[in-house]
Amino acid sequence: MPDTTAQLIESAGLIPVLRAKSAKQAHAVVQAMIAGGVKVVEVTMTVPGAVDLLKELKQEYGSKLLLGSGTVTTAKEVEETIEAGAEFVVSPSLHPEVIFATKNNGKLSVPGALTPTEVITAHRAGADYVKIFPCSAMGGAPYLKALLAPFPFLKLIPTGGVTLHTAESFLEAGAKALGVGSDLVNLAAIDEGKPEIITGAAEAYLQILAKARG
Repeated sequence: MPDTTAQLIESAGLIPVLRAKSAKQAHAVVQAMIAGGVKVVEVTMTVPGAVDLLKELKQEYGSKLLLGSGTVTTAKEVEETIEAGAEFVVSPSLHPEVIFATKNNGKLSVPGALTPTEVITAHRAGADYVKIFPCSAMGGAPYLKALLAPFPFLKLIPTGGVTLHTAESFLEAGAKALGVGSDLVNLAAIDEGKPEIITGAAEAYLQILAKARG
């Protein structure tokens, strides 16, 4: 339930944002990330057949992998992805009906927001976490820290521009978890038959998290 989902997200600290060109490519990326210790994956609606992919991953990995849906912007997508196995729902933007539908289904809501007004609006609408996106475009970790100054109670997940070089600074700024895209979800590595690049990146992220929390 949401409590355990929240605990899993925070203890994992790493939410790979899965965008892929095909289900086959997506499966290969997930396999490589799991080999590196990843326990949470956000499947975005931009992946062809995203709902079916969620079902397949749920079947394949069961409780070993906490699944979320991403780039969700309608209540219909909330229903479909939760039915397919998503335990948390992520949006790039703020949609009160998406937050409502997610909470109504007893799942964890992670809407996207950027400005102080959007962030507090998301929180008041029932968000469990707020995804700060695109975070690096607004100055990265210092921006995250600036948002937390007036709102220290907020649980923020920076996404967009999180890399192995910036991860530590985001954690120091107060991030509850990191949303990581292409720096970890490296589609070229799969296409080139080098899944170990992804596995290595996952391990490196988890080392940074362990050190920052040490």
